[in-house]
Amino acid sequence: MGGGTAGISVAARLRRRAPTLSITVIDPSQTHYYQPLWTLVGGGVVSKEETARPESSVIPDGVKWLQQAVTEFVPDQNQVVLRGGERLGYDFLVCAPGIQLNWSEVKGLAGHVGKDGICSNYAYEYVDRTFPTIQAVTEGNALFTHPATPIKCGGAPQKIMYLADDDFRKRSVRDKVRVKLLMAPATIFTSPYYADSLREVIARREIEVAYQHNLIEVRPASKEAVFLRLDTKEEVVQSYSMIHVTPPMSAPDFVRHSPLANAAGFVDVDKETLRHSRFANVFALGDASGLPTSKTGAAIRKQAPVVVDNLLAAIEGQSLPGRYDGYTSCPLVTGYGKLVLAEFGYDGKPMESFPFDQRKERLSMYWLKRYGLPVLYWNGMLRGLA
Repeated sequence: MGGGTAGISVAARLRRRAPTLSITVIDPSQTHYYQPLWTLVGGGVVSKEETARPESSVIPDGVKWLQQAVTEFVPDQNQVVLRGGERLGYDFLVCAPGIQLNWSEVKGLAGHVGKDGICSNYAYEYVDRTFPTIQAVTEGNALFTHPATPIKCGGAPQKIMYLADDDFRKRSVRDKVRVKLLMAPATIFTSPYYADSLREVIARREIEVAYQHNLIEVRPASKEAVFLRLDTKEEVVQSYSMIHVTPPMSAPDFVRHSPLANAAGFVDVDKETLRHSRFANVFALGDASGLPTSKTGAAIRKQAPVVVDNLLAAIEGQSLPGRYDGYTSCPLVTGYGKLVLAEFGYDGKPMESFPFDQRKERLSMYWLKRYGLPVLYWNGMLRGLA
């Protein structure tokens, strides 16, 4: 269930490992997106068209694509319900529908993203409006938000802020612009190992940070944003020339209200085996899963082999051999030509791939994000090879 990064990666690996299995990918999408590049689209480096390909082009050979939407899970009967009411049975289910953007949870936001000084890199239809919004700023407050919910790529709200700061400096308006990061979390980054590096970047750039500030309303007519302070429950109003909004997110509604969900609304799976805690023939990975790690494509790259190993073992009635250690990665763009490559596991401790200190900003890691990782994605992950 799901034809995004997680669903296609698992389907491709299953096809290579067990070519006789009957595999169906259920997803209504016409287009598949490589979302990690949207930061650079918003920064004016990449066209958004470069990040999109037809969904049909990524469906593995020999895998059936059912271009439908799932509206309900009935795991007691091993069935999913499609939008038209049809029920589809399964022997095993891999649940990977991704994450839902809840724009309407911020009062006044719907209908104004991409105009009125409001932008967001978190949707294909809006991402190409971010850079023009940044370039229109000559003075005032430039606000960047991070909500109280789990989000995909927890570092992304900061990445576009650093690029905007570079642009303001390049255009010699930075002395008239106050750059502010207002974030609901109480710390700058999930992994303490990398947090100090980011605090150094913020201090050097003279960016103002306010923690435990959750965006609850925008007022486009007056260009004001309202934040709820999570520590004091007070409301704070900030004026803006521009605001980059990271919307609140959740698992899709049909997941949240299903028997598969945990108390937080995400698919309830064992954090090591990725098998559902109550339904032994259900596995989950990716953004809709309740795994206590950052929701990134790099995390999926490590989760997919575990799901495949354990699913094939479950089919044979064997014990599950695969274990996921929480590995995730966030390529933190800290400016044009600068990147801190954060890699860590469940405990927040580093799990670095390169023989140097990845906390340092590097041009080489920026090029890796810009050119290397997209190639790995399209030609490796989605083909079950990486």
